Amino acid sequence: MFTIEALQAIFPHYEGKKDSGLSITEVVTDSRLQTNNGLFIPIRGENFDGHRFIHDAIHNGAVATLWDKSIDIPEAYKQSIIYFYVDDTIEALQELAKYYREKINPRVIGITGSNGKTSTKDLLHAVLQTRYKTHATAGNFNNHIGLPLTVLQMPADTEILILEMGMSDFKEIERLSKIAMPDEAIITNIGESHIEHLGSREGIANAKLEIKAGLSNEGSLIIDGDEPLLKEEHEDANVITCGFSETNDYLVTDVHIGIDETRFKVNNVAYQIPLLGKHHAQNSSFIIALAEKLAVKQSDIQKGMQQLQYSKMRFEQIKGKNSVTLINDAYNASPTSMKAAIEVVKQLSGFKEKVIVLGDVLELGDYTETLHRQIADAIDEGIQYVYLYGESARFIHEALNDKQVDIHHEHVETEAALIEKLMRHANDRTVMLFKASRGMAFERFVETLSE
Repeated sequence: MFTIEALQAIFPHYEGKKDSGLSITEVVTDSRLQTNNGLFIPIRGENFDGHRFIHDAIHNGAVATLWDKSIDIPEAYKQSIIYFYVDDTIEALQELAKYYREKINPRVIGITGSNGKTSTKDLLHAVLQTRYKTHATAGNFNNHIGLPLTVLQMPADTEILILEMGMSDFKEIERLSKIAMPDEAIITNIGESHIEHLGSREGIANAKLEIKAGLSNEGSLIIDGDEPLLKEEHEDANVITCGFSETNDYLVTDVHIGIDETRFKVNNVAYQIPLLGKHHAQNSSFIIALAEKLAVKQSDIQKGMQQLQYSKMRFEQIKGKNSVTLINDAYNASPTSMKAAIEVVKQLSGFKEKVIVLGDVLELGDYTETLHRQIADAIDEGIQYVYLYGESARFIHEALNDKQVDIHHEHVETEAALIEKLMRHANDRTVMLFKASRGMAFERFVETLSE
């Protein structure tokens, strides 16, 4: 990855063991990981400091480190490795990632959006690797630490680098975009996630558009063409619009949701994906638009979609006790994604009972009550049972009372009571959806019912 000389050029202040012949083969931030000629980057947070574990990093194979210059080097390890002094190790990590991105010089694709980033990234990876050597964000490594680590983990022969970009406040996507310098970018949608910090959907749209900060002048920005908050972007010649209205460059039509796939057409070409939901059909249109620009054949696009290996806890179907079908969509939630998931369950065929278990959507601030109540708009007689768990989920229950829908719905106070009620529905004719924000850890209910 790097010679010591290259690191000395980037970080000119250093001391410690002198070994100019060394080459760095990998970058680690976890001192517990075994590494071969590794560069250890200690991260400092509110409640931890990686500098305290330099002895473990050395023991496990680190030969160099980026070191906060305000911290004294332990006397016992001064000559064990090379210490490169920096003002801030996180900023140094980002600087190193930008250098490595330029050195390898893959085609970089940035993906952001309130919902659908990860499934879109997974699907794009599956499609593009039919033709290119592709590296993509793993898990949720999409923030100011995870993204540079993803860059630094790409193999030297990478042709396309796919980077998911998350955020919770202004300027964060801008920062990531300037590290990644994307050649192409996708904004999946504008929802309500992190509205507590961003103030409004308009604020969220502006934050997502920060992805343009590092975007190549010749690069395409692929967006939801049906989103009014992105309408001004349509005037840009490099913008590609995708959606369900006929004004879009890539028009999605004829969406049909089956038990284990969604079928649809994009510009009158038929596709199918092993994901459920109309929103996934639109996400697929972003991928089709980009894949065509990158000269991927239509047959390879379809082949890649069928080979999708998608992330856990994202509409993951599991067989539970008494052969009940459990849908684990507990990775995260926003009001938009929760309503989309409910719509998918309503369209599933082959089940006598449809049960939805919903929890709190976090980080909505002053919008908490309003946006939770709006989730009830998606719930109708297509669902037979609704169980709400969590303080804010109570607002969904109240809104359903106001609607006077003919559905069994109740707010449940304890985990034990919820499991007891759900067990009454555990049979092969029932499907249960579990969805809430990550902090609610709803996967524990799925685990209990699937044991």
